[in-house]
Amino acid sequence: MVHASFKAEGPLEKPDVIGAIFGQTEGLLGANLEMRELQKEGKIGRIEVDLETVDGKSVGEIHLPSALDKSETTIIAAALETIDRIGPTEASIQVTKIEDVRGSKRDYIIDRAKKLLVGLDGGDFSEMSKTLKEESRAEKIQEYGAERLPAGDLSGSEIIVVEGRADVVNLLKNRINNVIGMNGTKLPAEIARLGESKELTLFIDGDRGGKLIAQNVINNAKIVYVAMAPDGKEVEELTSKELLLALRKKMPVKEFLHWLGRSGRSERASESAPFQGDAKEALKKLYERIKDTRSALLLDSSLDVIRQVSAREVTKALLGSHKQVFALVIDGQALSSTIRACDEKSVQYCAATTFGSIDDAKVQLISL
Repeated sequence: MVHASFKAEGPLEKPDVIGAIFGQTEGLLGANLEMRELQKEGKIGRIEVDLETVDGKSVGEIHLPSALDKSETTIIAAALETIDRIGPTEASIQVTKIEDVRGSKRDYIIDRAKKLLVGLDGGDFSEMSKTLKEESRAEKIQEYGAERLPAGDLSGSEIIVVEGRADVVNLLKNRINNVIGMNGTKLPAEIARLGESKELTLFIDGDRGGKLIAQNVINNAKIVYVAMAPDGKEVEELTSKELLLALRKKMPVKEFLHWLGRSGRSERASESAPFQGDAKEALKKLYERIKDTRSALLLDSSLDVIRQVSAREVTKALLGSHKQVFALVIDGQALSSTIRACDEKSVQYCAATTFGSIDDAKVQLISL
């Protein structure tokens, strides 16, 4: 649907506008886009005109329905703007928007189908039906408390606490309704109050961030159990089977804290353990992996690769790394800014083919 507005210097009637559209575009766009022929073939519909006269001048709206493709419709729309007279008076036409009516109809179909689905039980449904069911369940999300936390049904005695809205949506899609989100990493006061009357299970992502969140929440609310997503995965991306398995493996808080203490000691020991051996030879061997690639390796204290990046991005990657970088191997020049970043991040070794000039570098420079 092409929507356009027009202004004319004198009084007009609707037939004047229709006549100008057909008359002044005739022969302009060639035989394939002749307006009269397009209307006869049903490729453009009935043109509607809303018109009023104000202080002797005419203003109004034109609505032109099109069954042409996008490019042809936009050509027709642009042609309307070439009309400079309507009836006996000077006029101008401006296209305000071109609307894809089919898109609106598709949105209506999905919304209406969701409503019709409510109350239906059983049946052999297709994948589209499954999606509709999941979306319908996700729409049951509500807002809880003054902080408007995303939540499902909190009427029961057991509540699952997750990090954010996306986690809540995923659990609702998979029929786990007794859930509330924190809307971030900070514990809201509403959830702390819920812990006084409900049995709370904290469900965290399977990464370092999840463990940090767990420590904060446990310190500030009465949490009974802790469940974790598989290593490296987030709650919002888990399948139904993964969600249920993780919740079955939930641990009492004391057991979780004991496990967390052992896990933390292990991580810290790994991060702080110095490399034993000939660093220069070891780094030269690692250099063979990236030789002639113009890339760089960020290594931990065991000389395992934390990340491989472009040699041009190594300084940025080093400063942004959440893990302790023990050594760098660069296929190219270690710029002065990179060496300074190594000192700032307490990197032990920087191996490169050439080096920028810098005085009093603390990092050990190894020429490859």
